[in-house]
Amino acid sequence: MRVALIGPTHPYKGGIAHHTTELAHRLAGAGHDVSLISWSHQYPDWLYPGVQRLPQDTPETPPFPGTSYPLSWKKPHSWLKVGRDLRAFDLVIIVVVASVQAPAYLAMLSARGKAGGRVLALCHNVLPHERRFFDAPLTRAVLRRVDSVLVHSEAQVEVVRSLVQTRVECADIPPHLPARPKPGHAKPEYGAKRRLLFFGLIRQYKGLDVLLRALAKTPDVSLTVAGEFWGDVELYQSLLTELGLRERVTLLGGYVPSAQITELFASADALVLPYRSGTATQNILLAHAHGLPVIATRVAAMARYVRDELDGLLCRPDDVDDLARAIQRFYAPGVAQGLYAHVPPVTGNEGWETYLDVLLARR
Repeated sequence: MRVALIGPTHPYKGGIAHHTTELAHRLAGAGHDVSLISWSHQYPDWLYPGVQRLPQDTPETPPFPGTSYPLSWKKPHSWLKVGRDLRAFDLVIIVVVASVQAPAYLAMLSARGKAGGRVLALCHNVLPHERRFFDAPLTRAVLRRVDSVLVHSEAQVEVVRSLVQTRVECADIPPHLPARPKPGHAKPEYGAKRRLLFFGLIRQYKGLDVLLRALAKTPDVSLTVAGEFWGDVELYQSLLTELGLRERVTLLGGYVPSAQITELFASADALVLPYRSGTATQNILLAHAHGLPVIATRVAAMARYVRDELDGLLCRPDDVDDLARAIQRFYAPGVAQGLYAHVPPVTGNEGWETYLDVLLARR
């Protein structure tokens, strides 16, 4: 088939850009003629408090050769031109990142008209974690114009069904890892470092404040926090002072380049994901690829990826005492060693065949 994939890719950073790029490679590898259509300007800077783009000459994943950048949020004529070009494709995949892109997608789909083929909306999060009054109506308007929707958790299936009657499919998100340990990488030391890791974009729903409060109840354990802060970092700085954690917590603010990920994971005993809510995350697969167990909350897909008391530990979301219990349990004699022994290997190919089957409506 001729496939048009519309979404972020390098030089945009982060998991959605990595996934879009890997998806283009996988579709091409399956024999399809793929065009990756991306953005020269994805959305206004004021909507994204961090740095949106990486240097052009330092891609974190192999760029897809059939990539173009005709779209800009501030050039509506680019939406219409791309929309007309979409008439030539058998399958159009739009990656829904934020509802503010709805006008662009609606213009593209309108310009495409009643062309043959199929349009699929790939939604990493159907609605944002921190919702505004316009998110639901704008997302609903886009999803009404597509033939089907693909999401990554059953909870997101229900969100789609609350908005539209469009066909919705669900598939676990496969790996699109920006980094893996090199051959000969040192094996973990079964909890000997007494240091945990919180990794990724720091937003309120990810529960870093819950983790800090739990850490205050767990003596002799340190924490590295690595990622961009969405919001006021001073709130976390004040919490560190209030809880007496200044000497035990290292804050590495800012985006973590892929070249630094392996060293960062090697410095910790386990990854902690104290999410209050969520859909799916690559960070569990990233931790497993580096041989680390995961301590996580029972939120969405995380409860499937982390097998409690086998390769990680689970606790209740937004519960300081239960998270403190899980951390203390991890460092109990013999527990970490047992969890390390069952961390599943990650090659990067897991789940992609099934994912493409669902996306291409072969199942």
